[in-house]
Amino acid sequence: MFHKEGQNIVLISFFLVCAASLAVHFYVEPHWLRIGLLGLLLIGLVLILQFFRNPTRLAPMRFDEIVSPVDGKVVAIEEVEETEYFKGRRIQVSIFMSPLNVHVTRYPASGVITYSKYHKGKFLVAWHPKSSEENERTTVVLRTPQFGEILYRQIAGAVARRIVNYAEEGESVHQGDDAGFIKFGSRVDLLLPLKCQVTVKLDQKVKGAVTCVATVPRKEDDAA
Repeated sequence: MFHKEGQNIVLISFFLVCAASLAVHFYVEPHWLRIGLLGLLLIGLVLILQFFRNPTRLAPMRFDEIVSPVDGKVVAIEEVEETEYFKGRRIQVSIFMSPLNVHVTRYPASGVITYSKYHKGKFLVAWHPKSSEENERTTVVLRTPQFGEILYRQIAGAVARRIVNYAEEGESVHQGDDAGFIKFGSRVDLLLPLKCQVTVKLDQKVKGAVTCVATVPRKEDDAA
């Protein structure tokens, strides 16, 4: 199954590869060069198909868990000063997506969208420390029953040149539902309340709508 944001690209790529393959088959010599070019065309098509894949994911639908919004690798877990919306300290969990990852963005929790804003910006590499502040990005805030307000930020990278964000202010959303798409590599930051207990580690690979990123601490943990 392919994401709707890639359906036109997939169809166009398929027809272009078919046309190019026919041209190579009939007009390219010698045989070894023909086989090589056909192989490259096939690899290119497979890469495009895998990039826009949209596997079905069933989120746990638990109010006391925040799940990863994307597939990728955890590259940062730190306490930061969030300056756009909260204007205060938050726990930031950053997830980097390579071009080989599924690039669908999914809602990390169920709740109501209280803020959704697009920012123009640069295209620094996604792991650059300044990318979350200077790159093209979207910021979305969800008001949840257990965590209060949480924020996630889609960040374009050096290759990613288009962010798609479906979140609209006032809309009620469900954990794991499709929230958007980032084309060709990027990163997503989660900004969580300090009371959260982060359940992932640096360099851990996570799956969107599947991997639990944070939970609400138990009362005995708060007492300790």
